[in-house]
Amino acid sequence: MTDRDDRDDRDDRDDRDDRDDRDDRDEKIAEFGRLVNLSPRELEDWLERDESTAAGQHQGGGESTGHASGRRIVGLLRTSPSELSDDDVAHMRKVVGYIKRHLAQRPSGDVTDTRWRHSLMNWGHDPLKDS
Repeated sequence: MTDRDDRDDRDDRDDRDDRDDRDDRDEKIAEFGRLVNLSPRELEDWLERDESTAAGQHQGGGESTGHASGRRIVGLLRTSPSELSDDDVAHMRKVVGYIKRHLAQRPSGDVTDTRWRHSLMNWGHDPLKDS
């Protein structure tokens, strides 16, 4: 095998890796779109409510992690997929993971006015829309 063959093999692997990265990115964006079921307007309205600010873990008495994430999600929902940065897609992955984990922990009974639902809504997902 020549040096040129080695370079060609590396180039082919790099091209496959780039396609895999794009496919993974596209899949994460699509999954985010499936799981985040609140519109930007619905999420903005929700984030203004007292129930929203009370939900989630508050670091040092400030804004909860989920509430801050919700504000970022509004921006992501209004951004064209082609304009999303790698950091944006990384946050989408975080949102997808959070929603999946918390859906798996659904409490029994009526969840309409629970911190569990309110926390999920801060992350852009209203579990009552699934019903």
